[in-house]
Amino acid sequence: MRAIQINKLADSAETPKLSLITKPQPRAKPGFALVKVNFAAILPSDRLNAKGLFPYTSFPRTPGRDYSGVVVEVDSSSSFASWVGEEVYGTSDSELGFTLDGPHAEYCLIPEEMLAKKPTRLSRIQAATVGVPFTTARRCLQRGRVGKDETVLVLGFTGAVGSAAVQVAKAMGCKRVFRASRNPEDEPDVLLPGKVAAAGIQEQVLKLNDGRGVDVVVDTVGQISLMKAAFQALAVRGRYTWIAAPRDGSSAEFPLDIFQAYRKEAELIGCNTAIKSKADVAEEMKILAKWFNAGLLETSDEGDVELVDLDDAIEKGYERRGSKKHVIIRIT
Repeated sequence: MRAIQINKLADSAETPKLSLITKPQPRAKPGFALVKVNFAAILPSDRLNAKGLFPYTSFPRTPGRDYSGVVVEVDSSSSFASWVGEEVYGTSDSELGFTLDGPHAEYCLIPEEMLAKKPTRLSRIQAATVGVPFTTARRCLQRGRVGKDETVLVLGFTGAVGSAAVQVAKAMGCKRVFRASRNPEDEPDVLLPGKVAAAGIQEQVLKLNDGRGVDVVVDTVGQISLMKAAFQALAVRGRYTWIAAPRDGSSAEFPLDIFQAYRKEAELIGCNTAIKSKADVAEEMKILAKWFNAGLLETSDEGDVELVDLDDAIEKGYERRGSKKHVIIRIT
């Protein structure tokens, strides 16, 4: 079968080599189902993985996290025998794509406990765009213990995780979701203007939220000045969740006013999807499937994704820059 592979010499400081290879097709084994991959997303984290920026990745390794496909084989002793022929979709835990081969290949061994049936309302292409963005959004909101009738502020709402967080917050029953973008050109129908300066966030939130701060902030931007300003917009007992840090070489140190923080009983909660367990992944994908099938969530239309064939995935996917579309490898 054909597969993308990252490889580097052990203990080498050189950048890993990314190539398309042909290798034997795997067979199902105890605890793992063989999935024929139909579509797989190329995520920012996949590109970072290909550069060797995840210290726990072992080589050689087939990368990939988000996928859709069909179960074609399970072990004869498996309780998942009835899943043969099922359309599935999924994402990674701390192993798939890092210490286990991921779905950027024609076939992939998926741990059985991570299998989740594809939402019937989504096409296979759409299903391949769900994993990391929506599970990350849900993880932020879940770790932020968001409750019904609470208010949420999403920083970076036009990004993949941010736009998912807006939807997931509403699916979880949040009273109001305020949206902010770091890009001056983003000026759709937003509650907070698209151009968000660090100064003024608290004032805007108080004005729009009847003089009260927000219960939960979901920060997908990773800009320290913006983080400091948005932290001040928290209500009493507010929770600040974030998934990003500066990547431009600037300081990642966060100046915390501990006096203000303890008076509000505010919380800072980092969210890292790369340390999820297999059980976490399966549970998240099953919950998301219910919400998609109920019409509470939606993905991009197929026309809003950029399809590349597996043979061209390195040049047109991994090495391409500037596209705002989801890049999806078409494998079938």
